[in-house]
Amino acid sequence: MKKLLAGLVLSLSMAGSGLALAMGSVNINTASAQELAQTLNGVGMAKAQAIVEYREMHGPFQSVQDLVKVTGIGLSIYERNESLLRIDNAPDMVAQP
Repeated sequence: MKKLLAGLVLSLSMAGSGLALAMGSVNINTASAQELAQTLNGVGMAKAQAIVEYREMHGPFQSVQDLVKVTGIGLSIYERNESLLRIDNAPDMVAQP
């Protein structure tokens, strides 16, 4: 039993930050291309950069579903990552009355 537990602890420690990223979420309105690529499944640097460029051209995403408007991000990638996506409204992103 101790060997099994030690092996599990070793495996988790070797997974390192990759495990933490897989369990975390990402704010699609503030994340860098590198953060997006590291956190999202099926999103490499090219697609992550496309997300950042879309955001820079069109402003902040209004909902996580808007991610499918980015060229190269289809419904399949969105659905795979839906639980990892979030939008946190920073003070400068909140609409003023």
